[in-house]
Amino acid sequence: MSIDSLGKVSGTLPAALPRSRPGGQSDAGFGDALMNLIGAVDGSATQANDAVGRMLDGTGDVHEAVIAMQKADTALQLTVQIRNKIVQAYQDIMRMPV
Repeated sequence: MSIDSLGKVSGTLPAALPRSRPGGQSDAGFGDALMNLIGAVDGSATQANDAVGRMLDGTGDVHEAVIAMQKADTALQLTVQIRNKIVQAYQDIMRMPV
C-alpha cells in the first residue's frame, strides 16, 4: 500500500472552491462550492464504507480501512466547522442594527 502525497490527500477539498476568471467573474457561486464540498465528503464516506467492506470480506487491509475512515472523519469535521462559521456569520449579520 502506498502513502498518498499531501497534495493528493487534500486535493478534493480545494477543488470545491470557486475558480475566478481574469475579468473577476467566478465560474461557480458559493452555493456550488458548498455542494462540491458536500459531494467530496459524501465520496470520502463512501470510500470508507467500501474499504471497511473489503476488510470484512478479507480482500482488503485493516490499515487501508482505518485510513479511509480517518479521511472521512476529518472531511466531515471540516464540513461541520464550515457550517458553524456560516451560521455564526449569519447570526452576526442578523444582530446588526439597520
